[in-house]
Amino acid sequence: MEIRPSSRIAISRVLIAVIIVLVIIVAGVGVYLATPKSSTTISSSQTSTSSTSQTSSPQLSTSSSSSQSFSTISTSSSPSIQSTSSLTSSPSATTTATSTSTKASSNTLVIDDANWPSSDLNQLLVLGEPWPAWLSYDVYQPLLTVNESAEYGSGTIQYLPGLVENWTVSSDGLNYSFNLRQGVTFSDGNPFNAYQVWLEMYAFYYLSGNSSTWLESYDLFDMLPVHFGAATIALINQSGGVVNPSQQSLSIMQNSSWPIYVTSPNSIVFRLSTPFNYFLGTLVAFEGLVFDCQYVLMKGGFGTAAQINSNFNQAPIPGTGPYVVDKVAEDNYVTFSQNPTYWGDNLTQGQIALQPLFDPGHVKNVLVQYKADDVARYADLQSGASAISMIESQDWNLVLANPAEYSYYTLPPWAGLISIIGINTNVYPTNITDVRQAIVHAINYSDVSVKAFQGNSSRFMGPEYPAWKDFYDLGGFMPYQYNITLARQYLSEANISTMPTLTFRTFATCSYCINIAQVLQSDLAQIGITVNILALTSSAIFAPLGSYSTNLQNSQQLGNFYYTNWAPAALTPADYWVTFVSNQSLFGNFAVYYKPVVQNCVSLFTQSSNTSLIQAACEPAQKQIYNDAPYIWLGVNTLWYLSGSIAWKTGSIKSFIIDPVWSGQNSLPAFNTVTFG
Repeated sequence: MEIRPSSRIAISRVLIAVIIVLVIIVAGVGVYLATPKSSTTISSSQTSTSSTSQTSSPQLSTSSSSSQSFSTISTSSSPSIQSTSSLTSSPSATTTATSTSTKASSNTLVIDDANWPSSDLNQLLVLGEPWPAWLSYDVYQPLLTVNESAEYGSGTIQYLPGLVENWTVSSDGLNYSFNLRQGVTFSDGNPFNAYQVWLEMYAFYYLSGNSSTWLESYDLFDMLPVHFGAATIALINQSGGVVNPSQQSLSIMQNSSWPIYVTSPNSIVFRLSTPFNYFLGTLVAFEGLVFDCQYVLMKGGFGTAAQINSNFNQAPIPGTGPYVVDKVAEDNYVTFSQNPTYWGDNLTQGQIALQPLFDPGHVKNVLVQYKADDVARYADLQSGASAISMIESQDWNLVLANPAEYSYYTLPPWAGLISIIGINTNVYPTNITDVRQAIVHAINYSDVSVKAFQGNSSRFMGPEYPAWKDFYDLGGFMPYQYNITLARQYLSEANISTMPTLTFRTFATCSYCINIAQVLQSDLAQIGITVNILALTSSAIFAPLGSYSTNLQNSQQLGNFYYTNWAPAALTPADYWVTFVSNQSLFGNFAVYYKPVVQNCVSLFTQSSNTSLIQAACEPAQKQIYNDAPYIWLGVNTLWYLSGSIAWKTGSIKSFIIDPVWSGQNSLPAFNTVTFG
């Protein structure tokens, strides 16, 4: 998922600092709490209790089709499945738990963000996706979630129940049968059920232009039997919708020849065409966030792939979450208040400990302000006008200079927030491998880190990011090293008599993007390559970009270099392979890169459940990518905002939970989880 910085431009989503992290593990499920990075010493504690009424710890499931309520994937070993009762406390936890639905009197939490959401607040934007999605997790709740303490604390991915209460997986790994949480309603009163989920999934398919890779570029489903479009949507709308669907509608929703079908009002099956061990990770973020499809039907429908229904840009679709949108002031602010009919108001402390994203919240009102000016955001933080502010490079030194006054958030070095430069492999002369090798060895990576990210990045070898240890840098290739002699040698071997001027297209209002371009310009000048930096508007940048086939068609318009920061769209190890180096990429293959040996690796992620087999295919793919050098892998970023981060007054904020996809979905903390010091 590409991230947009303070200029409302698209780039995709570290001062080496110590952040004190308090991790509380209750009932076998971790709750990630960000705590101040300051001079104050805070002790960490870790407690655990039973996660089921039968056993004191989760048991490894050996059944090929057992009921699962959470799945653990250790990124240093092959996947394993664990089972326990979902969102149900052990007897001891239940007896001591009390309701946490007490809603604060008149408190208002104010957050200053550096970005206004792209597409405003419209959750229908399946191609490109809105970012930052301010409504994620607080208004739109996920079907599946993850244990964030394990993810951020150790790089272990553990999928957990969300609005899906539990699930089973068939022995062949193809059929995922989800049982949905009952008694859940949207804020407008409509029920959450399997019909809602069914329509949302097929609506995304429809809005993608009926692409077989509609689910985050993954080719997971056989869509050939599916005949879903405007006529189907109209039929459902005219015959009971998804609240009380007619028999005619049910015959479509229950059609098991389609890959996603309903088996009861609260049960739905996803049938994959090939096994994918990490399928659950595709339902953690955007496509897994649930909105009220009945409301969409009543308000003009979904629109089309060419033009989604823009009615929801500033009048967002209701969700099931603990907050509702009260007011939207375009390019200014959004106000939220606690959902008066929130289905989770009566959850106990034990249940919330199992699923902290379902917390009803600790303030009645939330004001999220878009302020493009970093000085204004810092002034708000300093004066107390905002409790949390996104502080970037212009004022970051003021945060660092006052550790007793300000705390801030950092990411671990295995995070999925990365910075890269795509080298266009389809235009001269960067279509020549030796030229690209010369370029990647001419870059002073330390200089880039200091000038763009305040020194807060760590080198990596893509496309995989380090959290997925089973698939990261297979073959053990070192990141490209700054070596002018070697760079000149590669350039000589390219045998170019007259080197043309290369073009670096970047965003006019992104200071660190310009800094990166200028470092590259200076470095390449040392080996005789001239680079022209084109500082453009975001609309000009994005006009020629799209899927791999679109980028291939428009390759002459893309220039030679494109810089981006990126965070995952889905929590799977296949995500960056599918995005950056696949000819099936819906968006993100900025190098316009394709090689059959690489595509074989990409395809095997969704064609085999055998980790060793996938590794065997991906190791030669990694070697091919290393030798071809289609990207300059600048580094893993450990500051949440690359050149800055989320900051707050030390002692004012006790804890919060952040985006499980490393900021790929949202720049804000889940504000219902913010607790105060």
